[in-house]
Amino acid sequence: MTSRQANQQEDTYFRVMRLLEEQPDLTQRQLAEQLGVSVSGVNYCLKALMEKGWLKMNNFAHSKNKFGYVYVLTPQGIAEKAALTV
Repeated sequence: MTSRQANQQEDTYFRVMRLLEEQPDLTQRQLAEQLGVSVSGVNYCLKALMEKGWLKMNNFAHSKNKFGYVYVLTPQGIAEKAALTV
């Protein structure tokens, strides 16, 4: 991966983590709209963040407040977000 691509990917990861920290109940479609990328691009990014252990997904389908999935930054994800901020 070229340096430019790596920087762009880091920027996308940071933007996704920042948005999810502020609003963990955003849908992938809402994330895509706010980031200006495709839904499939957001899906790819979320999967990559989960594989790295920086993000986890909780399913609240059985709760009375049915808002589906919530994306939560892990402690490692919070640390990585802070590192990317610098």
